[in-house]
Amino acid sequence: MSESQTLVLGGGCFWCTEAVYVKVRGVTDVESGYSNGQAERPSYEQVCTGTTGHNEVVKLEYDPQQVSTRQLLEIFFVIHDPTQLNRQGNDVGTQYRSGIYFTTPEQQQVAEDMIREMSQDKLFGAPIVTEVQPLSNYWPAEDYHQDFFEKNPHQGYCMAVAAPKVAKFRKTFAELAR
Repeated sequence: MSESQTLVLGGGCFWCTEAVYVKVRGVTDVESGYSNGQAERPSYEQVCTGTTGHNEVVKLEYDPQQVSTRQLLEIFFVIHDPTQLNRQGNDVGTQYRSGIYFTTPEQQQVAEDMIREMSQDKLFGAPIVTEVQPLSNYWPAEDYHQDFFEKNPHQGYCMAVAAPKVAKFRKTFAELAR
């Protein structure tokens, strides 16, 4: 088995993003958390105020022999709107910003190349606002946020927002679904 890699993505509410990536072949671990803010060990309540600078994210551990960084980012750009600044749908605030937080120079290059290609092709009809930064100050979310969709599939938000994202992933990326 090859050496696993870590990539952290912010695409709105981490419940929704996590619900998709746990279904991706080659992703060996998904953890909801907070990154790229100033506070040490932030809580959900602190992050929700928008004052910590943290983003709600998912930390992906993956086997690059089974799924590439590019494939993970293709999924990312399909399951959220990278043109919305500091929001995704009804979730509004800097903690819901679109972000790619890399741990290797290769991940940074792939992310920047993809954004440049999509921007040139005017793929989204609006400018892409996804930030690409090195991962910093990551902290795992509280236990009750982990595997939230799996544990609460009939919760209103999960049914209205997360379930359609999972369905879209399965339809668009059937070859990557496990």
